Amino acid sequence: MKHVAVLKIGGELLEGDQRLTALGKAIKSAAKNIRLVVVHGGGREIDAALAQVGIPKRQVDGLRVTDGETLNIVVSVLAGSINTKLVAAINAAGGKAVGLTGADAGVAPVEKAAPHKATNGETVDLGMVGMPIKAKAPALIAALLKGGYIPVVACIGASKKGKLFNVNADTLAGSLAARLKARRLVIAGTTPGVLDKKNQTIARLDKDRIEKLVKSGTANAGMVAKLAACQTALKGGAKSVAVVDGRSPARLVKALNGDKTSATTKVVN
Repeated sequence: MKHVAVLKIGGELLEGDQRLTALGKAIKSAAKNIRLVVVHGGGREIDAALAQVGIPKRQVDGLRVTDGETLNIVVSVLAGSINTKLVAAINAAGGKAVGLTGADAGVAPVEKAAPHKATNGETVDLGMVGMPIKAKAPALIAALLKGGYIPVVACIGASKKGKLFNVNADTLAGSLAARLKARRLVIAGTTPGVLDKKNQTIARLDKDRIEKLVKSGTANAGMVAKLAACQTALKGGAKSVAVVDGRSPARLVKALNGDKTSATTKVVN
């Protein structure tokens, strides 16, 4: 039986028709050999939409501080334009993609995130940001995978009372990988893996080295959330976790199929 893999795609990889088309083909190709779940972000498109209406951007350690106005923009961009375009690109390549958010049928139940202790020591209330809660594997995603579909999940979650929350895409991907008992989590962005102080790719990371990277400030902004997501997936039973350069479709397919590639950081327990 095909194993489950979770792919998190940074929003920067979804910008431009050519890049989106290539990504759709890569996802369709990878899904031939695995049961694939895709989680996507969309930070820069959200930033642009916020700027258009004069709402200032505020982030802490790569986590977006989200008030009510910001949440409305986040939902419209992630669950609307970005999710729909990515689903269409995968289907145009011959795949069977279905667009979802975490609010669909228990895909990503969340609660309001606790105040965040930033790497600079400041404690920040993130507002309408959700953190995944312990839950069974989402039955909807399991059913879609069994039917040969590719679930494409926008990183919006819902509380038990139906309140919507913005969820960091890396955090959501790590949580889904753990709940689905995925064999593999691949986090794809536009950097060649996790970088050291000399901007060289770190081939292998364990818990101790991750802590050192965060404490020293070498890993900052969005990378802190990525590394935390990797650890969540590993604790949930994932056998392979990697942070990769997703700008090469061929490299991305190899990573999803478990092949070693350059520009990749493998994260281990």
